[in-house]
Amino acid sequence: MAVIAGDCYSVAMKSRGEEHLATGLEGEIGGSTEAAIQEEGTNGVPARVAVWPVRRRVRLPVILFVATCFSAFLAGAFHFAPDHYLFFSSRSLREVLLVGWLDGLVYMGAVIAILLSHEMGHFLATVYYRIPASYPMFLPFPLSPIGTLGALIGMDGKQADRKEIFDIGIAGPLAGLVIAIPVLCIGIQQLDLRGTPSGPWAVALPPLIQTLLSVFEPAGFNGNERIAFSQLNPLFMAGWVGLLVTALNMMPVSQLDGGHILYALTSRWGHWISRGFMVFAIAYLIYAENITLILMVALVLLMGTDHPPTRDDSVRLGWFRTVLGFACLLIPLFCFAPEIIIFRQ
Repeated sequence: MAVIAGDCYSVAMKSRGEEHLATGLEGEIGGSTEAAIQEEGTNGVPARVAVWPVRRRVRLPVILFVATCFSAFLAGAFHFAPDHYLFFSSRSLREVLLVGWLDGLVYMGAVIAILLSHEMGHFLATVYYRIPASYPMFLPFPLSPIGTLGALIGMDGKQADRKEIFDIGIAGPLAGLVIAIPVLCIGIQQLDLRGTPSGPWAVALPPLIQTLLSVFEPAGFNGNERIAFSQLNPLFMAGWVGLLVTALNMMPVSQLDGGHILYALTSRWGHWISRGFMVFAIAYLIYAENITLILMVALVLLMGTDHPPTRDDSVRLGWFRTVLGFACLLIPLFCFAPEIIIFRQ
C-alpha cells in the first residue's frame, strides 16, 4: 500500500510556496550531495519542487521489518495458531519450536518475499518518477494466524501527477502477484487433504484459489471451499495471505492501491464510487455479522474515503493504462473471500 504522507523521510518535500524543513529524523540514502529539482508550473498546474536524493528514515523500517519477520516466523512455527500453543497447549514452547521451526522459516521467507515485492513495486515507481517516499514499512501482527498486517510506504503524493499516481498504485499489486501466485501454486501441489481436519478454524478460499485447486487437484481434494488450519502448509498459507493482502489493497477507496487507480481513472467522480463502496461494505459486515474486517474499515474511515487530488489531474492515461486499470480493479473479485477465516462447527 502506498499512503500519501509527508513525515516518512527526513527532508520533507513540499509543494511550491512551502519551505523545505528538516525534521531531524535519522537515515539517509544516496550520496552526500543533493540536487534540487524544480519544474515550472504551467496553466495553473503546481510546480514540482524536490530535493534528490531523498533523506529517508531507516531505523523504524528496519525495526518493523525484524518484528514482522519474528511475528511471521512464530505464526508458521506454531502452525498458524500461536495463541493456542502459547496459552492453551500442554506442550512447551521449546517442543513446539523444535518441531515447527522449519515451517516457520519457510512461511516467513515466502510471506516476506510477497510483501516485499509488492512494496518494492511501489517504491521503485516512486524512485523512477522522483516522488519522495519512505522505505517499505512492514506491520507485524503478533499472536495472529498470519503474523502480519501487510506493509506500506509513505509518499508525498502532492508531487505526483495523475499518470504517476496510477503507475505507483498499480505497480505494487502486480509485483506482489508475480511472487504470490507461483508460491501459491507450489503450496497447492504440496497439500494433502486426505486426512480428517482438526481444530476449530479454517481459511475460506477465494475463486482464484478454488480454480487453481481444480487445476492441480492435490491429494484428497473434492471441491473444498475451505481448508482447516491442520491441513495447511507454509507455502499455501503464504500465497493465501498474498492474495488477501492484494485484494484488500485493491479495494477502490481512499489511499489504498485501488483508490489510487480509481482516482486516476475517474478523477473526482471516483469519490462517489468510494463512498458508495464503503456504505455497501459496512452494510454487508453488519448483515453478515462479519467482524474480521472491522479493523480494515476503521483504518479506511480514519484515512477518509476520498482520494486527495494529484499535482496535475489533467494528464491523460492513454488506452493501455485505462484498460489495465479497470481490469486490475476486478482483482478483489478473484482474490478475496469475504469470510476470510471461518469457525468450523
